[in-house]
Amino acid sequence: MDFSNFLYMGQEIGLVILFVFLFLYDTFCSEKGKQYFTGIAIALFAVLTAYGFCPAIQNGEAFGGMYISSPMTVIMKTILNVATLIVFLQANQWLASEGTVHRRGEFYTITLVTLLGMYLMVSAGNFMLLYIGMETASLPLACLAAYNKYKEKSAEAGVKYVLISALSSGIMLFGLSFLYGSLGSMYFDNMSIHIINESSPLVILGFIFFFGGLGFKLSLVPFHLWTADVYEGAPTSVTAYLSVVSKGAAAFALIFAIYKVFGTFDIVWKPILWWLAVITITLGNLFAIRQKDMKRFFAFSSISQAGYILLGIIAGTAQGMEATVFYVLVYLFSNLAAFGVISAIENQSKGDTRISAFNGLYNTNPKLAFVMMVAVFSLGGIPFLAGFFSKFFIFMAAAEQGQFVLVFIALLNTVISLYYYLLIVKAMFINEREEYAVEKFKTDGYNKLSLIICTAGIFIIGFLSCIYEHIGTFSFGL
Repeated sequence: MDFSNFLYMGQEIGLVILFVFLFLYDTFCSEKGKQYFTGIAIALFAVLTAYGFCPAIQNGEAFGGMYISSPMTVIMKTILNVATLIVFLQANQWLASEGTVHRRGEFYTITLVTLLGMYLMVSAGNFMLLYIGMETASLPLACLAAYNKYKEKSAEAGVKYVLISALSSGIMLFGLSFLYGSLGSMYFDNMSIHIINESSPLVILGFIFFFGGLGFKLSLVPFHLWTADVYEGAPTSVTAYLSVVSKGAAAFALIFAIYKVFGTFDIVWKPILWWLAVITITLGNLFAIRQKDMKRFFAFSSISQAGYILLGIIAGTAQGMEATVFYVLVYLFSNLAAFGVISAIENQSKGDTRISAFNGLYNTNPKLAFVMMVAVFSLGGIPFLAGFFSKFFIFMAAAEQGQFVLVFIALLNTVISLYYYLLIVKAMFINEREEYAVEKFKTDGYNKLSLIICTAGIFIIGFLSCIYEHIGTFSFGL
């Protein structure tokens, strides 16, 4: 074996080293040493995240083209790292509670394993590596969903995620077998040479099954039915991780598969994605209006957001890739800001995540109410927050390819989304406080830092044109 191949896997190797260190530290350190575990884990992971901004990372192909490292894959992994770092910050108070403090190390190590799988999904140049990465990420995620195993809903969430994950994996593998049988290769570059618009029905069927498998990870309609139950039952920090990191990794993997393998096959996949985008955005918005629980509310909100992500992919251009990656980046800060507030309230209200628990929040905790308001306004696309710019760019990418009807439908749905996002603002600023609502309290220091980072990101990223241009430089290079 040529060990020089591993030189391209700097981020993966760094993640494995961190995983091994934290595992050994958690296993063998003294009780006094465990008091510093959270700080050490977050600090080291922050170093790994900063490594993603290092220009010295080598780019190229490894293992015969099975693994690909490029500036765009590095950007995508760094985005996933930033989201994971914020989730770690938000999870501190929950992990420090009496029921989970003795299992704190497991949360960090299992999460790092899922992240390694997502790294492989993003850097895959071969469908088998993409599948291995997806499986590496999926199975530990089921453990995280069932982390509060003595709570009925958490155990239920874990079981449902395992079953749906197994089904989606089987469907994807079934599709990949069709693609391999028809094209004779699993490497992206080799497959793209043989795929043309008039490809055999076997290729079309293979694509549909492959896309269906990834559709479960993205929570696209009709593959979305697991989302609300799992999001509600899983611990809030795990829900945040599922809604942002897992969804972002699936979106990035889909981008590369669509662009590199099925680029000349758009006569088949564009109509499929077109209808799925319309149905996903619409149903996600309509069902969100009916929700009374915050985690279920943001589950359907995230389903709708996945539909918006499809708009950039449908564009099928470098501009579409640029807009999609930027959209995921903005969605990261906006959604995690909302989940940070939910986590803070949940920890104080003994697990209550009903929307009514947020009634009158402005009177008792005005800063948290402000952060939540900024988060939902950004998700809704209110000017001039980062969410407005992300939606503008993704609409523009679709419109550049003549998708005016799709953009119009998405705009109408944006109005619907503003209505249900305003329901949360109304609860916090207008509704009278309920008897069981939380009193004034101080937010955990780690969570407070995460909320500051997210709020700064929401306000600043949209105006820093250099970020969008930097992503665009490597999108057009691809």
